[in-house]
Amino acid sequence: MAPAALIRNARDAAGLTQTQLARRLGTTQSVIARLESGAANPTVQTLERALGATGHRLALTAEPQPPSVDESLIRKHLELTPSQRLEALETMHDEAGQIAAAGQRARARLA
Repeated sequence: MAPAALIRNARDAAGLTQTQLARRLGTTQSVIARLESGAANPTVQTLERALGATGHRLALTAEPQPPSVDESLIRKHLELTPSQRLEALETMHDEAGQIAAAGQRARARLA
């Protein structure tokens, strides 16, 4: 969730106006409006202070991201000898050519 929405939702949940939150933070209502509009890019410290003033706590987490590739497939290919890898590449090249040719035939039939 964006910082602006976090601040606005926390303020609303606490039943505070922008002016009341501003007073708690020792700033002005216009600063709070700017934070809530998304026009500002607050630091984590500013976000923590604003949420804390509403009775909320900022909780940041770092979660592992799954790999974007099939690592088991990479391991499988690394177990091949160089000549086996070349043979697999040649097979894939031939299959890609067959698929391209089939696509061209299909397009020609549609034309």
